[in-house]
Amino acid sequence: MKQYIKLFPMLALTAAVAVSCVDDEVLPFDVAKPESIAQYEYLNNYDVLKSYVDRTAHPGFHLGGAIAATDFNTKGVIYELIRTNFDEMTAGNEMKYASCVSDDGSMNFSTVTSFVETAKEAGVTIYGHTLAWHSQQNNTYLNSLIADRTIDTGPVEPVEVEVKYEDYSTYTSFPFYVMGYTPEFKDGCLVSNYPGEWYQYFVADGIPTTVGEEYKVTAYIKGSTSGSLNVQFGNWGTLLEQTLNFTDEWSEVSLNFTGCPIDNSFIVFQPGTYEGELRIQWLRVSHIDRVSGIVTNEYLYQNDFSGTDYPGGWGNNSTFEIVQGAGPDGSAAMKITNPSAVNSWEAQMAVDFDTPFEMNETYYVSYKIKGSAEGNFSAGLQVTSDYSSGGEFGAVAFNTEWKDVTLSCTCGKEGATRLIFSFGDFAGDIYIDDLAFYTQKTGNTEPLTPEEKKDTLTWAMDNWINGMMEACGGYVVAWDAVNEAISGVDADGDGYYDLQSATNGDPSTNFYWQDYLGNEDYVPIVTQAAVKHFAEHGGNAADLKLFINDYNLESWWDGNQKLKSLIHWIEVWEENGAKIDGIGTQMHVSYILNEADQKAQEDAIVNMFQLMAATGKLIKISELDMGIVENAFGTGIKTENVTYEQQLKMAEFYQFIIQKYFEIIPAAQQYGITQWCMTDSPADSGWRGGEPIGLWDLNYSRKPTYGGFANGLAGKVVVEPSATPAE
Repeated sequence: MKQYIKLFPMLALTAAVAVSCVDDEVLPFDVAKPESIAQYEYLNNYDVLKSYVDRTAHPGFHLGGAIAATDFNTKGVIYELIRTNFDEMTAGNEMKYASCVSDDGSMNFSTVTSFVETAKEAGVTIYGHTLAWHSQQNNTYLNSLIADRTIDTGPVEPVEVEVKYEDYSTYTSFPFYVMGYTPEFKDGCLVSNYPGEWYQYFVADGIPTTVGEEYKVTAYIKGSTSGSLNVQFGNWGTLLEQTLNFTDEWSEVSLNFTGCPIDNSFIVFQPGTYEGELRIQWLRVSHIDRVSGIVTNEYLYQNDFSGTDYPGGWGNNSTFEIVQGAGPDGSAAMKITNPSAVNSWEAQMAVDFDTPFEMNETYYVSYKIKGSAEGNFSAGLQVTSDYSSGGEFGAVAFNTEWKDVTLSCTCGKEGATRLIFSFGDFAGDIYIDDLAFYTQKTGNTEPLTPEEKKDTLTWAMDNWINGMMEACGGYVVAWDAVNEAISGVDADGDGYYDLQSATNGDPSTNFYWQDYLGNEDYVPIVTQAAVKHFAEHGGNAADLKLFINDYNLESWWDGNQKLKSLIHWIEVWEENGAKIDGIGTQMHVSYILNEADQKAQEDAIVNMFQLMAATGKLIKISELDMGIVENAFGTGIKTENVTYEQQLKMAEFYQFIIQKYFEIIPAAQQYGITQWCMTDSPADSGWRGGEPIGLWDLNYSRKPTYGGFANGLAGKVVVEPSATPAE
């Protein structure tokens, strides 16, 4: 069902050009004779529509019309049209969630209560439309109910992530730029001695940093005597400087550098006038995150190697496999074997992604690692089109003991889609476990659990239904409990269409209650609330009738599969405690001028009624209107282009539908038929704009479809239409 558009403008009574005796005499208007009087004046011989219902044969039948409640409340033309022709009416929009619930959750039912009072005065019943639907909901309010909760995190400890680690025991020659002095490597340490003049040297280079962030530099260091040295952090022309103090005992000494000035940094030690010997075993650089709140990892890839999947690789005849029991806790781990040492990039492992990484986003990689000997394992982001770097995590030194590693880097190039690891300069076995690649979201919120969302929205649904039932005061006894629940998609392949969902619909404009309440519990929650609150607010529980309403149930293109799916879901819902009394079929149909297509449509309508009758449920044609097309799925022909002969074809189709309903649906299951559009659609309408979908035209003159509708109710041709005049 599409959004109902107000189609009934109040006309000045002077627009009526004639008054006839055939309509109820209280009407302040009547059929205005069109130009071809001879064609249309036979319609004057029809009585009002409800007079053609045989109440003895169809004792529970309700003849309904859909209108705007605000139009009915003014007691003008629409009021009289409904009162004289119909038993019941359906409000197009005013009883829907979005019409009554504001952004803050407050509810206003003033239009509904006025509608109920006016209906009572007119002696017309109301069919409620609709208690639950995914469309025309107040998304702002509903999404606010299930938004992430705010957490009082209290004092926040800094989060430290390693971005560079230099293990000097792995070097045999100086790997950095030489600035006049070259330290040496011996006994697993970087060693420097006073050369007799002021001197300096690199201890780390190529450090992935982010401008403005805070970094911690830690060195495991000792001197031949206690002393100090100057530390430069950054890059040429943009350096931060601090003094590092050390003793003659091995110790970890740390410095914090705030406001990093550059994206790619180095570290230079300047011992200056210190005349002793310095030894450094290792140096670590960590990023310090002091943002308040909690940190949530959003994983792009995770693998604990408990299954059969593992990353691929290439180069130097290296091999990859999962080895059971090789992990740090006796679980499985991935084993990489590189048969000989080559350049680091000549043996690699990679994980590819379909979506490019985001520029300037920080990415994290973590894993556990050990080797058959000491070595290095480096990681980075790569653009596969030209194999260029999109960011570097840097190299990690490993040995024969398991080591936990967490590294970060910032994506610095568009189009990077590969996480790549290089290990070619190590010969031997490398073991990897608990590999993860992720980004981080930092804040002081966390999402509600699915159970919390269900509980909250169950309350919201109950509150809404309670308010509506209170506004109606027990007068509205029949409802579309749930509207348009079934999609046209069978994603799980069980042979039945799935429910409407954010996965097959549009969550930007709709709110899919069923995604939170659960497919099996959605309808039971709605109907149980309806039963409870109807009785609380003046209704007799035995009178309440609840329907599941949907469209395309007469679909010939899929063999009525949507109806078959709905019947299946009704069984599921009833097993879970739902009260479902009836099925509503919308039937927004078109007469198809192509005879084969029209015959297929008519056969599917017959099949629909047969399937419905077999359920034993009450059956309602809930939203009947009709356009006209050349071929199936064609564009609707506009009102001004429809010929008199085509109007008669539409009238015959109305008669066919209604007569088949009476013929196939047992009398005890015949709830009724509601005509959705009283008049043709204005050209600027959002619902079948400019199409001939009414029983009256826009001047409230009867059309041949009025005659066809009346014939269907009567079970015969009441008045023979006029012949088409000769050209």
